Amino acid sequence: MNPSNSNHAISPVRFDAGYLAGTAEAIFRCPVADVAFAPLLGDASTRQYFRVTFRKTAGKNGKETLIVMQLEKPVKGTETDFILTLKFLEGLDLPVPRLFHYDAENGLLFLEDCGDTTFEEKVRSAQPDEIGAYYRQAVALLVKLQSEATKQVGPRCPAYHLRFDVEKLMWEFDFMLEHYAASLHGARLSGEAAREVRRHFQPLCETLAGQELYFTHRDYHSRNLMVHNGRLVMLDFQDARMGPCQYDLASLLRDSYVGLEDSLVEEMKELYIELKESAESRPVDRKNFYEIFDLMSIQRNLKAVGTFAHQSVARKNGRYLEYIPRTLGYVRRTLNGNPGLAPLRLCLETHIPGLRDSGQ
Repeated sequence: MNPSNSNHAISPVRFDAGYLAGTAEAIFRCPVADVAFAPLLGDASTRQYFRVTFRKTAGKNGKETLIVMQLEKPVKGTETDFILTLKFLEGLDLPVPRLFHYDAENGLLFLEDCGDTTFEEKVRSAQPDEIGAYYRQAVALLVKLQSEATKQVGPRCPAYHLRFDVEKLMWEFDFMLEHYAASLHGARLSGEAAREVRRHFQPLCETLAGQELYFTHRDYHSRNLMVHNGRLVMLDFQDARMGPCQYDLASLLRDSYVGLEDSLVEEMKELYIELKESAESRPVDRKNFYEIFDLMSIQRNLKAVGTFAHQSVARKNGRYLEYIPRTLGYVRRTLNGNPGLAPLRLCLETHIPGLRDSGQ
């Protein structure tokens, strides 16, 4: 998470310095002093994040920190989807923040502070020959996540009960039409036009829904990976569900926030396949893999466009609008590169503003 001086509060803060001091003392079992907190720039959600700083008065310890995640509102029960998923991933020795304490009554989670350096920032500041090394690390972690979590996922993990089925994939497409085309651009589709564009998109969703199911993080991209103590740490995994293995890879390599050279994208796709074959001890059909990757990236990128538009229109948060051209550009290039998708391309160009002339 990054410090923010512009992200307005979604809901009132449900704690003060005194409460934080008492909670920190209970967590670390020692007196603390100089407690302060500051808001952090969160994700495209209703959660809010704060960095808490304090000093342990026992010994000569310096300033320490932790992160408070404030849910939009308290959730009934002792564990949220975030906590259940965190515990599942933690049990597989996968890198996630440590949970120190959950105040269910106030909807507050006290988490390990994994710093301010996102994968996005690390890549942007890296030399060209370093970028590949960072992405190799991210791809290796993704393969480990998918192979381990898919084998072990069970009813205690919320992802076990959720699927990227046709209904969910089409719902995300409709969400984009509603919030991007209609609300942001005033291009609401008539009944027949809406039916036409959905008829063209549904077969893509049916193909994706028919793939072998893997545990998917669902938001595995450069802003949800932190670089902390020389390793990557995953954030925002609470919406995990079962779906095609290409979903998270498309999120990483067709990232709205970071544009990659085509040669690096192809290299990382090949690396993913090699690591996947090793982890699963079976070959991957490359032709089919690449075809599903393209279909998945189209669906995933259109879903992201809908999210960005919803942030702007419904939540008056316009800071994601700048990423729409690049995201639509991915869709445009993928459609152009697949002659078999020409009917879908023509239909989407007709009904999705900016797709025909997206320039990135």
